[in-house]
Amino acid sequence: MADRAFSIMDRLIGEIDKAIKVLSVPARSARAAPGAGGELELKAAERLESSRLMRVNHSGEVAAQALYQGQAFTARDPTVARTMRQAAAEEMDHLAWCEQRLRELNGRTSVLNPAWYAGSFAIGAVAGILGDRTSLGFIAETEKQVEAHLQGHLERLPAADQRSRAIVGQMKHEEAAHGVQAASLGANELPFLLRSAMRLTSRVMTGSSYWL
Repeated sequence: MADRAFSIMDRLIGEIDKAIKVLSVPARSARAAPGAGGELELKAAERLESSRLMRVNHSGEVAAQALYQGQAFTARDPTVARTMRQAAAEEMDHLAWCEQRLRELNGRTSVLNPAWYAGSFAIGAVAGILGDRTSLGFIAETEKQVEAHLQGHLERLPAADQRSRAIVGQMKHEEAAHGVQAASLGANELPFLLRSAMRLTSRVMTGSSYWL
């Protein structure tokens, strides 16, 4: 039996369904979160700082889901589209780990997550329209910036919060791998002004999610 050809409306409904699940359904991971087991007791100030940083990381993973789905939605090459969807599935573990850690810290997710999802999906879709190599270049640059962002969090997380540090360390390793994969598929390097705009957008998102 031939595969069903989905209409644009079918695909849009599918994307809305994915967005609802990411934003309202607890994420499930295929792998256990790093750092499972005993951990040191955290002081109130340390717990608060960890929960704020992990909220920022959770928002970043919400945005990553939307970005990959947006790029897959408009990708021209089926191989690139599959790569984007596979990366989104792998990033789902990161989303689930951050959610789980936030619960353990008695923290909460950002109220701005719907805005981050919508904006990131739109950016991803535009990147895909500009061409697969540009889209891959966007992923490579995004992952480079995310890797640097996570390194900053490793330096800011309380030393006693070994569990959060293990999660962020594993995420950093895997984000770097996604960037390498995008480069290997023929990513174009993005213009300096676009890379700078991406850094500014990231600062707005992370700064807002830290507090809200």
